[in-house]
Amino acid sequence: MSYFGTDGIRGQFGQFPITPDFILKLGYVTGQVLVESNEHPERKPSVVIGKDTRLSGYVIEAALQAGFNAAGVDVHMLGPLPTPAIAHLTRSFHADAGVVISASHNPYQDNGVKFFTAEGKKIPDAMQDSINKKLSQMLQAGSDAELALSSPANIGKNHRIDDAKGRYIEFCKGSFPYQYDLSHLKIVIDCANGAGYSVGPRVLRELGAQVIAIHNTPDGVNINDGCGSTHPESLQKAVIEHQADLGIALDGDGDRIIMVDEHGELIDGDGILYILATQGNIKVAGVVGTVMSNMGLELALHEADIPFDRAKVGDRYVMQGLEAQGWILGGEPSGHILCLDKSRTGDALVAAMQVLAVMAETKKTLSQLVSGFTALPQTLINVRLAKKEDPYNYPALVEAFTEASSSLEGKGRLLIRVSGTEPVIRVMVESDDAAYCQQLAEELAMKIEVEMG
Repeated sequence: MSYFGTDGIRGQFGQFPITPDFILKLGYVTGQVLVESNEHPERKPSVVIGKDTRLSGYVIEAALQAGFNAAGVDVHMLGPLPTPAIAHLTRSFHADAGVVISASHNPYQDNGVKFFTAEGKKIPDAMQDSINKKLSQMLQAGSDAELALSSPANIGKNHRIDDAKGRYIEFCKGSFPYQYDLSHLKIVIDCANGAGYSVGPRVLRELGAQVIAIHNTPDGVNINDGCGSTHPESLQKAVIEHQADLGIALDGDGDRIIMVDEHGELIDGDGILYILATQGNIKVAGVVGTVMSNMGLELALHEADIPFDRAKVGDRYVMQGLEAQGWILGGEPSGHILCLDKSRTGDALVAAMQVLAVMAETKKTLSQLVSGFTALPQTLINVRLAKKEDPYNYPALVEAFTEASSSLEGKGRLLIRVSGTEPVIRVMVESDDAAYCQQLAEELAMKIEVEMG
């Protein structure tokens, strides 16, 4: 079996696979893979480890650290930082891999581990398969499995990096054009009580903005709790109350962004892609979205004579699409935005800097920049199940999906997707008829609950 989902290994803390014993083994076998592929025998491989603000991160961090050390890998501890900061610092420290302890937008009970290559990209399938194979072998051995420790002289060391936060702040600021500042803007930023709680407001303030930070007091259990990019209602309210120019919502690990214009209207990843693709001084060569991207984005880009491709859900697949096409801009409606001329992974703060740069260049408000983009009515319903299953294994559901797709032909589309990280079936219906869109999505969601419940 594969322990990896769409974005690393994730689950509820204390339940397999997110247990201290499994995480120790994960660190150990990943360290083995790094040692075996080490092209510099004169030094030990090294990794950087960062995390979000969940309490369980302390336990996972210690277990990973011990596993890596036992395999002969040096560990650089970064502390709480956004996922893209770990990707950037992996390259900056010339580490052999980066490790992020986070469950992104999930509630605090969940946690997970994901990896970056030395280049700051998601690890390739080949490396993931190697880790998975070693894990399976160790777990199948059961209680007889032991860590094959090398001599004490070859055990890895640990280092605490004190200036990691400052390095990432300067990197984000460096992605904003030097000839502009933000002194004319009042910005509300919702930090989701997550990994961006400190660096997010600081980046904006150090570029001159008047900043109102909300949900920036993490306590280990309030991450994503009614806030952040998945719950932007309080941000919308704060923008109106403070008469701000815009709002920015991060998710728990700081790689997703949702924005709010001066009228309190939401701008999701599709709207952000539209702005970055069409409203700046230089239009991009093309854009990669996903199967979840609204058809309105595709139509708007076509109107601007900008090619558009769809990838599978997941920023790693968006990245693969961009590299295949040689393009630099892509992302997802959820707010993963990749600007490959600025960063090698989805980065909420870097994406925010690019939108703010377009505002500075054009002297337009956020609502003016997005006015040329109209999303088709879209309904997304998440059906939570007791365990992960494929709905296409149920003939009655296959028949219902086929009928629904036929009814939408020529005026919309249907997407049924199994979440890569949760026991959730995502039902997405897109149509030029908002009422029918909602009705059909609800009917299909109910049928999934009845058949699979």
